[in-house]
Amino acid sequence: MSSSLFRTKNVEQSIRDTEEPEHALKKSLSALDLTVFGVGVIIGTGIFVLTGQVAKNNAGPAVALAFVAAGVVCALAALCYAEFASTVPVAGSAYTFSYASLGELPAWIIGWDLVLEFALGTAVVAVGWSGYIRSLLDNAGWHLPAYLSGRDGAHGFGFDILAAILVLVLTAILVLGMKLSARITSLVVAIKVAVVLVVIIAGAFFVNTDNYRPFIPPARPVPAGGSLKAPLVQLMFGWAPADFGVMGIFTAASVVFFAFIGFDIVATAAEETRNPQRDVPRGILGSLLICTLLYVAVSVVVTGMQKYTRLSVDAPLADAFKAIGHPWYAGVISFGAAVGLTTVCLILLLGQTRVFFAMSRDGLLPRFFSRVHPRFRTPHRPTILLGVVIAIVAGFTSLSELAELVNIGTLFAFVVVAISVIILRRTRPDLPRAFRTPWVPFVPVVSVLATLWLMLNLPAETWLRFAIWMVVGFVVYFLYGRTHSRLAERGRQEPEPAPPAP
Repeated sequence: MSSSLFRTKNVEQSIRDTEEPEHALKKSLSALDLTVFGVGVIIGTGIFVLTGQVAKNNAGPAVALAFVAAGVVCALAALCYAEFASTVPVAGSAYTFSYASLGELPAWIIGWDLVLEFALGTAVVAVGWSGYIRSLLDNAGWHLPAYLSGRDGAHGFGFDILAAILVLVLTAILVLGMKLSARITSLVVAIKVAVVLVVIIAGAFFVNTDNYRPFIPPARPVPAGGSLKAPLVQLMFGWAPADFGVMGIFTAASVVFFAFIGFDIVATAAEETRNPQRDVPRGILGSLLICTLLYVAVSVVVTGMQKYTRLSVDAPLADAFKAIGHPWYAGVISFGAAVGLTTVCLILLLGQTRVFFAMSRDGLLPRFFSRVHPRFRTPHRPTILLGVVIAIVAGFTSLSELAELVNIGTLFAFVVVAISVIILRRTRPDLPRAFRTPWVPFVPVVSVLATLWLMLNLPAETWLRFAIWMVVGFVVYFLYGRTHSRLAERGRQEPEPAPPAP
């Protein structure tokens, strides 16, 4: 049984499966498309929302250093993703990579984790988008009923109708084809980046250097232990790195890490890329570099425009311009955020459907979902199913409670990919690698350690929820996936070895 749990699917077989007509996705993406996808999903809730939250609660003006720390951790992981995506250009990202190196059970665990990560990420961002749209509607004099805004406490019911509608519309776009999705994403990303540049350039004229003092606020005492909502390191070691001081930068990095979620989704589109060996590494690393520079610049400008203690948590960029008497810029930022968050939802939903599709093609989930549309060559069945489910979840999602759960899922995937690079270098040194992670095993090991450190800075409550999801995944695997996987079927079809000659 233990051997069946860790049976691996070799790279050659993974690539052959992508060539079966009924399971083949259309190859239409270029390096530019992938970079746009990466920028489109990375620049979203993090830059428009989280900047104020972590500056006010965790790091002060040093939030810029938190973005740098999170970017470095992502860069280490990105180097590992780039090697795998160029070696195994198959849909599924970390799931496919771990299937080729660690075995079926680890692959299932990471796939199950990614399904949760992308689903909740889509729902959380859809709720953020809905908030910006409601704000724009309120400014225009149109007000949605409270029970359709997901916040009707008086009647005990609230459904965020705008968030649900957004997810359903994006679902339809994904069914119609990847090239259409890429074109829409390119247009929206251009608007979004333009808005970010407006913040940086216009805001630079209103920076007051006094607002940077102190750049790293002194640490605030936090009672050790006793609360599940405390960071795990606090419960384990009795000290709290949560608020201000140098350690507050790392706590902030574990939160703003949510802002970087997305570059790994570029790897899920490898199977739909014309030249994945060359273009996927470019898309991953290029989008991460662009977004890190923009994040740092925005955080420096915003904390210079307004004292970190007075920054808004809900819409820090827009409110910072309102505070200095320029509401017109605030309106532009709100519009850019609302438009820009649509691409985040689109690409997160894209990533989830591709992981689900890859798992069903391998038999770990029902194969009904592994057939592509005869005309559009997209995995329409899982896209429709997941789109409807996420639309319902988005209607009832609480933004504050689920963002950290998305973070831990992504960080866990980073650990698995880094370990997989080391293993596959040893087990399959013969594989052609268009991109090679430098300084193996040093870079993957540092990536694992840095990622684990960020995970430890997340609340223990987040770890508990993550563990519950993983337990559910184990149950599903042992009741269905282990016996229905294609590797299990191939093993049953192989003839038994002949008995030894007397």
